[in-house]
Amino acid sequence: MGEVRSHTTGDEAVGARGDRKVTGYADSGDDSDRSTNFVIDRESDLDRPCDRHQTSADRRTLVTVVEPFGLSARDQALEADVQAGMVAVEEGLLEATKSEVPFIQEAAQHLLRAGGKRFRPLLVMLAAQFGDPYAPGVVPSAVVVELTHLATLYHDDVMDEAEVRRGVPSANARWDNSLAVLTGDFLFARASHVLADLGPDAVRIQAEAFERLVTGQILETAGPRDGRDPIDHYLDVLGGKTGSLVAVAGRLGALMAGADETVVDVLTQYGERLGVAFQLADDVLDIASDSHESGKTPGTDLREHVPTMPVLRLRERAGRLGLPDDIALCELLDSDLTDDARHAEALARLRVHPALEQARRDTIRYAEEARAALAPLPECDAKAALVELCDAVVHRAG
Repeated sequence: MGEVRSHTTGDEAVGARGDRKVTGYADSGDDSDRSTNFVIDRESDLDRPCDRHQTSADRRTLVTVVEPFGLSARDQALEADVQAGMVAVEEGLLEATKSEVPFIQEAAQHLLRAGGKRFRPLLVMLAAQFGDPYAPGVVPSAVVVELTHLATLYHDDVMDEAEVRRGVPSANARWDNSLAVLTGDFLFARASHVLADLGPDAVRIQAEAFERLVTGQILETAGPRDGRDPIDHYLDVLGGKTGSLVAVAGRLGALMAGADETVVDVLTQYGERLGVAFQLADDVLDIASDSHESGKTPGTDLREHVPTMPVLRLRERAGRLGLPDDIALCELLDSDLTDDARHAEALARLRVHPALEQARRDTIRYAEEARAALAPLPECDAKAALVELCDAVVHRAG
């Protein structure tokens, strides 16, 4: 595998502003020295990027790869910077998942080629706008967080016995559980390979996040200890499983770009809260959406008895109010939902239950906390885009 790196020369322009040229491309050298490059020609006395992107009334599509988030850019330079960065990340992901063994490469790129929102790399690119977005560690750090996320999807689908991911058969459904687990391990290894070039601080940050991610998964598997509120327990799980890696995206993006320590801390806190909001929105989508919208079979978590916020809110309400309809729905959820008719009934009833709306309010609360965390940052287009990202996450939850 070639390294994911940055150069300062190149010919092919993806987006440009003034005398600067921003390019993402992949070398076509031999297998022993493949590289994914983020090419930038720029003025040596470049101002801090957030200062360059002044807010204006003009609104444009931010980047085509993240259109599902409905983001917009108020400045062509921000649009070009982020779009070029996302192109370079995509090429870096493909490069990092190559293998001399065709079958390994096919498995490693299975979910990568199926698409995805690239939510975490987008946050890296936006966070980098508060420093030097062309710094050599920015694109590789985005590749690291997305590879790590992809690896967890392979493992999650095995644990949840999921059959569909991103609109295609999951790796465990297409092949088997062993292959899916090993492919996830392979992706973790490749993420570590890219990470090694980013320095000891980046390695430590990723290691701490990985520990939190695994701890969150263990806590979810073990369930709340006696006397612990199940909703508080679940929010701790989400902070570990999802919030930790989204926080790393904000942290590494700012850190690799050389942003001030205060900015790095702000974007870390923002990412933590946004990550929890993002997962809560997914919980709502699992109940409320169709397969086209979510990319997986509706009610997958429900069928596998995976506790999610709508179900936890239902159980909390049933225990607090003791309403017969709530208790009956809880009993239905506890039954064998591999039966399609029973599963369809449970899904239909939960879709119109107040618990689903409460889960939406939980999503909004965490998104608002993420928005509030941005208050210390200067007003600029990058900050406005981060605010829009909060709105987009809420919009996903309906």
